[in-house]
Amino acid sequence: MEAHGAGLRRVLVLAFCVAGIWSAYIYQGILQETLSTKRFGSDGKRFEHLAFLNLAQNVVCLVWSYIMIKLWSSSSGGGAPWWTFWSAGITNTIGPAMGIEALKYISYPAQVLAKSSKMIPVMLMGTLVYGIRYTFPEYMCTFLVAGGVSAFALMKTSSKTISKLAHPNAPLGYGLCFLNLAFDGFTNATQDSITARYPKTSAWDIMLGMNLWGTIYNMIYMFGWPHGSGFEAVQFCKQHPEAAWDILLYCLCGAVGQNFIFLTISRFGSLANTTITTTRKFVSIVVSSLLSGNPLSPKQWGCVLMVFFGLSYQIYLKWKKLQRLQKKKKT
Repeated sequence: MEAHGAGLRRVLVLAFCVAGIWSAYIYQGILQETLSTKRFGSDGKRFEHLAFLNLAQNVVCLVWSYIMIKLWSSSSGGGAPWWTFWSAGITNTIGPAMGIEALKYISYPAQVLAKSSKMIPVMLMGTLVYGIRYTFPEYMCTFLVAGGVSAFALMKTSSKTISKLAHPNAPLGYGLCFLNLAFDGFTNATQDSITARYPKTSAWDIMLGMNLWGTIYNMIYMFGWPHGSGFEAVQFCKQHPEAAWDILLYCLCGAVGQNFIFLTISRFGSLANTTITTTRKFVSIVVSSLLSGNPLSPKQWGCVLMVFFGLSYQIYLKWKKLQRLQKKKKT
């Protein structure tokens, strides 16, 4: 009976994590798409300074992580010093800025799909630079994802979707997304190196260090000279309070979503988190298509399913590998 109760609590906590991640990031996606496509106010102006969203997100997450460390952290020291994140902070500033700028050139579903193909640069770097050999099923996953994204990119986008974009340019938009992935790869590798050197580093320490440097770099970029784009972004928000409210909600969604990701990884592991975030991306595309008026053709839906089948198969392969490792430990 006690084991049954513990199992039920675990299921409820997992459901809570799924609901938290899905609701936070799906709504953040809606806000991101709104800010990149909507015309605000009677003058019908677009919010052109999308990189400002990253600065706002850095500031909110910096404050959030500091509060969480003060409230919940039981660490007695030994974590990574804040200054060790300076190099990861550079790529973590440039990469997301490119990803969000891509929304000026391609639709939100296209951006989500392109950014779902993180395994492609990882496997290319692994094969070409480090000489890593992958299994045939792993190559099949990559082929499905790369094929789906490529086919989606080559298909004609509806005129309704194109009319919403600030500067329609598919090659530039997809190029920015893949550069975003490349910078993310360096960021993740640097974070792994830091946590290996400082094993007592908590998720909140990482969040604090990354967002501290992100705030510094973005402040310099956006406010470091008299005509920086940050001043124009602030002025736009003053003239259009609706945009300012959307930006605040966007940032809060990101901070809350990070909380649920940390909770999921600590309770259920990174594989469960990957599964939840991958399915969330698929739901985001469905929501964007239904609510935001980004109609996809049957062939485009086929490409979306192809990509997410490849991602799902990759998750299954990781799960099988994890099962084998657990069996070896038992024996």
